[in-house]
Amino acid sequence: MNDRTTGRHARRTLNRRAFLAAAGATAVGAAVATTARGWAGSDTAAGTFRVPIEDDRHTRTWMAWPDRTAIWGGDLSGVQANIALIARTIAKYEPVVMCANSASAAKARSMCGSSVTVIDSIPVDDCWMRDTGPVFRTDGAGGLDAVGLGFNGWGDKQSHAKDALVAERIAAYAKVPFTQADFVGEGGSIEQDGSGTLMATRSSLVNKNRNPGVPESELADAMCDAYGASKVIWFDGVYGQDITDNHVDATSRFIAPGKALVQMPLAADSDAFAKDAHRQYQILSTATTATGGAMTAEKLQGADYNKIRSTNENFLASYANYYLCNGAVISAHFGDGAADAAAKATLARLYPGRVVEQLNIDSLGSGGGGIHCVTQQQPAA
Repeated sequence: MNDRTTGRHARRTLNRRAFLAAAGATAVGAAVATTARGWAGSDTAAGTFRVPIEDDRHTRTWMAWPDRTAIWGGDLSGVQANIALIARTIAKYEPVVMCANSASAAKARSMCGSSVTVIDSIPVDDCWMRDTGPVFRTDGAGGLDAVGLGFNGWGDKQSHAKDALVAERIAAYAKVPFTQADFVGEGGSIEQDGSGTLMATRSSLVNKNRNPGVPESELADAMCDAYGASKVIWFDGVYGQDITDNHVDATSRFIAPGKALVQMPLAADSDAFAKDAHRQYQILSTATTATGGAMTAEKLQGADYNKIRSTNENFLASYANYYLCNGAVISAHFGDGAADAAAKATLARLYPGRVVEQLNIDSLGSGGGGIHCVTQQQPAA
């Protein structure tokens, strides 16, 4: 493999955004809770709330506006343009609320336009709302609440004093009950099918930088408690080669209960991420759901990194990191014309009746993230 093929798997690499070491990255965020499982402290219909699958109807999408040159350096303007493009595109289909710091709210409003609501009452450190925002749950009877996953800067790799508070502050803004989960993780580290089954990588959760000393079985119980689920499909993942420790949502996604997709590497790829993607597909192809049904897995072919526009060795070209909003699939294109077209066709087939929007988000991709990483859905109750 050439250097670009190897480098492209870095995904939010450990030098990405510099982790603010010089600015004093500190351990801010939730530690592993020691209270009892099962939603201790919540009096609302324990056991009936669940995190619905993403394609359930949404009330709105939450996003965050990046404004720190200490994180993004000279790439900030391009990333802001990408965030604004994503927000405006989603706003064609459902309301979008953008959290911005007061000093940059006016710029966010100008770049996002009138279709996006920008608020400055919830300050942020960065744009990764999938990981910092609350995970909303519904009870099937009009009830809505929110879960915080104790965001700690992906294992204290980046400063996050504001982002550690985003989940609870959004829940308060949305006027829904809030509970802190009994584990530390990020929204991108867990996929749910809405019917009892989760999938996740061990590398991003069974990790001493999030949940030190917590056995896998205990962690799975806490995840199921938080998501209203009963089974976790685990993948090994890849430890320590990117800031997220290999979030599942860059590779594997649930399409429906009992059905998933996996973004597949090129046949020539043989690094740790490529091997893990193949293993994820194998596991999903033989797994069962929480109700005992057979899982099926679809393949979503990845791009050729020798044909994409970006030459950044840390670029994340993940078609799988798409976002579902009301009536649309918001995905990315990377400049490999054949792969871009094939990905769009695959997503159109898997989500019939939805418009597939493909966006150029190369600045965000150079930062190791994608569209799913910067969005968080609030489902309709």
